[in-house]
Amino acid sequence: MLPYRISFEHPTFLWLLLGLPILWYLGIESLGVLGKFRRSLALVFRTLVWTILVFALAGVQLVRVSDRITVMYVLDQSESIPVAKRQVMLDYVVRNVKRHRDARRGDKAGIIVFGRDASVEIPPFDDEIRLRRLETLLQRGDATNLESALNLAQATMPEDTSRRIVVVTDGNENLGQARKLVARVAAAGIGIDVVPVMLDAKSEVLVEKIDLPTDIRKGQPFEARIVVNNYTDTGETSTPTKGKIRVKQKEGKEESILLEREITLDPGKNVFPLRHTIDRPAPYVYEAEFVPDSREEDGIRQNNSATAYTHVRGQGRVLLIEDRQNEGDFSLLASKLLDNNIEVVIQSNDDLFGSLAELQAYDAVILAGVPRTTGGSDNEIVSFSDEQIEMLVRNTQQLGAGLLMIGGPEAFGAGGWTGTEIEKAMPVDFQIKNAKVRAVGALALIMHASEMADGNYWQKQICKAAIEQLGTSDFAGVLHWNFSGDAWLWGGDPRWSGLAEVGPNRRVMLSRVSRMTPGDMPQFDPAMNMAVKSLNNVPASVKHCIIISDGDPSAPNPNTMNAFVNGKISISTVAVASHGLQGSQRLQQIANQTGGKYYSVKSGRALPRIFQHEARRVSKPLVYEAADGLVPQVVFPHAMLDGIDRDLPPITGFVMTQTKDSPLAQVLIQSPRPEQPENATILAAWTYGLGRTAVLTTDAGARWASTWTEWDNYEKFHSQLVRWLMRPTGDTGKFTIATAVKDGEVQVVVNALTKDDDFLDFLEMNATALDPGLNPMPLEMRQTAPGRYVGSFPASGAGSYLVNVVPGAGAAPLRTGVTVPYSDEYRVRETNMALIETLAATEPEGGEPGEINPPLEQRTSEDLVATDPFRGGLALARSIRDAWPWFVLGACCLFLGDVMVRRIAFDFTWVGQTIKRLRGEKDTSEDAVTRLDALRKNKSQLDEDLQKRRASVRFEPTSVDSTENTQVDLSDLGDGASKPKPGSSTPDSSTPAPSSYTERLLEAKKRARKDK
Repeated sequence: MLPYRISFEHPTFLWLLLGLPILWYLGIESLGVLGKFRRSLALVFRTLVWTILVFALAGVQLVRVSDRITVMYVLDQSESIPVAKRQVMLDYVVRNVKRHRDARRGDKAGIIVFGRDASVEIPPFDDEIRLRRLETLLQRGDATNLESALNLAQATMPEDTSRRIVVVTDGNENLGQARKLVARVAAAGIGIDVVPVMLDAKSEVLVEKIDLPTDIRKGQPFEARIVVNNYTDTGETSTPTKGKIRVKQKEGKEESILLEREITLDPGKNVFPLRHTIDRPAPYVYEAEFVPDSREEDGIRQNNSATAYTHVRGQGRVLLIEDRQNEGDFSLLASKLLDNNIEVVIQSNDDLFGSLAELQAYDAVILAGVPRTTGGSDNEIVSFSDEQIEMLVRNTQQLGAGLLMIGGPEAFGAGGWTGTEIEKAMPVDFQIKNAKVRAVGALALIMHASEMADGNYWQKQICKAAIEQLGTSDFAGVLHWNFSGDAWLWGGDPRWSGLAEVGPNRRVMLSRVSRMTPGDMPQFDPAMNMAVKSLNNVPASVKHCIIISDGDPSAPNPNTMNAFVNGKISISTVAVASHGLQGSQRLQQIANQTGGKYYSVKSGRALPRIFQHEARRVSKPLVYEAADGLVPQVVFPHAMLDGIDRDLPPITGFVMTQTKDSPLAQVLIQSPRPEQPENATILAAWTYGLGRTAVLTTDAGARWASTWTEWDNYEKFHSQLVRWLMRPTGDTGKFTIATAVKDGEVQVVVNALTKDDDFLDFLEMNATALDPGLNPMPLEMRQTAPGRYVGSFPASGAGSYLVNVVPGAGAAPLRTGVTVPYSDEYRVRETNMALIETLAATEPEGGEPGEINPPLEQRTSEDLVATDPFRGGLALARSIRDAWPWFVLGACCLFLGDVMVRRIAFDFTWVGQTIKRLRGEKDTSEDAVTRLDALRKNKSQLDEDLQKRRASVRFEPTSVDSTENTQVDLSDLGDGASKPKPGSSTPDSSTPAPSSYTERLLEAKKRARKDK
């Protein structure tokens, strides 16, 4: 059987072949003069040209049929399968391929492993699999996503072979829907065999859930129920399982044990009630854990605990975060808010919240004059992490809490908050964009190659951290040592070589830092001399230098140090893996002599926080202070200022900001100086997402607003400001919210009733949800029944999910949360044979259904290895290539042959002579003489004919009478000479008479034309 077949993309054009009889009929009539042989040959050419052109119009294709088979082994590596059996899977694949793959036919085999995600371990190739262990380590085996594995297998296998997938799994998928994908796989002609993995039916204890009431009131006793399921071996005498159950309650960082006692679990479900009372409104997380007495009675430890989330509402609570170095500066503000029934929890920036769930206890958060980083040495440096900043922003944007920033000497841009997500959430920018306001700083970094682990990596990180902290008008430069000596990492204006303005060059600076490779600097003086010259020339208000080194370079020249002191340029030094006491003392002396700080670190992880802290020094010009006092002015009426006296007390300073270019940003209070109003904001607010944010650029009375503490409206002003920001805390009325986890999804149900217990219908609810990674998830609430609204979102990972639902305009938000303690991967303990049978029973197009192979045991069985996945029963693979361009080219070539046959007469007598010569036959002498005589005679006759033709057309002038009428009687022409009639003129005797019949006939025609 040939491997290629012909098919047509547009077979309708084949009807044009019916025109061949017409082509033959016309050809026989018109090509009759060619002779039989040439006419037949021309008709053959025309037939082929017509047929080929019709095939090309029909889209002729070459179809290659192959009986090769590709088998992809899809191995389940999820954690529900014991580790030992995962290795047995690989052993089965290696032996099975070695035994059944047909190398002569070119069969291929490959491996795909999957858990939560799927990955190609070995792509399909035509050789044996020689693999001792799986190299693709799946870090996320806490779920089974069979759909993604089948999808990847289909995309990986070549289409020019028959295809079969061998799935080795327990069938317990908890992500995706393989049943829906199987139809598409079967439509592609792919068969599916399944090797079931039988799970051990040993004892297993699973803490299913903690059941809490949906509506818990403050001080009201309630009952929680802990559900524990005890799976036992089937077919054996069931025995109870002994162990200890422990129930904990968590509120923020506080943890208390509510229950701890010895229990005995009967086979099946066990329910343990727990009565409890909550006395303080806050969000709470309850965790129940079972600890068995014997490990043999429990196979998986991940499913031995469950959590539940609840929130008890009360009066408004506010979290106030202050700088630990300035504790007590906001005590007056906290007491005044408490007097207005606003509970305030004060938290220091060295003991911050750790999760978004902790922030749900508060309706607003106040950053009270706190910088992003603070401290004086390595061990004392504290900082807001990027994750904590993200939590603050999400708590406002997605969950509706308020966020207020109060000023101070180390707040806003002066506190290192520039470029963070906090700045995006505020109604003002922390960078000054007005060129008339010279709030400019300059920072020079001197980098010396450190011998600590990943030293160059951390130097790049700290350079980036420092540059990102600087404002657009600030200047920055980096000095490093290479083989040519000390050099600036980038150029700048010739007046301050090496220092450049950050705003237009920030991206270039960061990219240059990424390519930086500082060398081992031999001495400090050259680099420090270059830095002080540039810093002295740059137009900046505050100038600072940072040196990172191990202390090995020689000490700087005293003149260089004096230049720093005289120029009021401070130097902070960072000793990284310093070599002994001498190196540390040298760096300490440099810092002390210039008024900087000295840091000594052993780990590179502390460096970025140090440089963020040090970069704040160049932001000091953002602080605007006036000893004579500034009287703020109310420039916009607002609800939070209702009842407040418009004559505000004076202040002596604030932090300059830049009003955002947005109509939503409202500036309520401004300072009369500086003259630029966009930089003189005292109070501004706007709505950000579901929450509200505001800035008060002066402080709360400890330094700049000391006269406000005696102001009659001090308490009212701050309480109204905070209340306007707070999440609504009114009565939720007849709204109730509940959550449940089912089939990998979190279902949210809201019931809405009026005060008269009538159903509230057609509400437009605004709902948001956050996953454990603080990523917003789509949540749409739809009405499914009178007064009932339901929404859902996927719960793909373990952790706490927070939900915020605003049931209507002006209504208090409904907040709840749900905790997924572990994946469904740890819940099932039996093989899902229903799914396995469904996969194997699927019939591929053009083939036979798959098979369920013998189960995978603790060792690879001979029966399992004997199963042949490379067998037939599948549709033969076909690869199609368009052939019509080649057919068109062939028709053009054949058309030239048709033209040649009709225009050129070929003498084929040489063929017979050649055949005679090949046979050994020779011509006789008589034949040769006869042929020569015939040739001579033909030549002579040809020469005579040519002479006669020349003579017949030669013009000879004669004298002819004009009255003479010459007539020619054609009937007189005969075989002999011509007989002239009487009266005709006699031709000249010198003219030769026509000799042949043809010549005589031509002469007669000429005379007839002349007579006419």
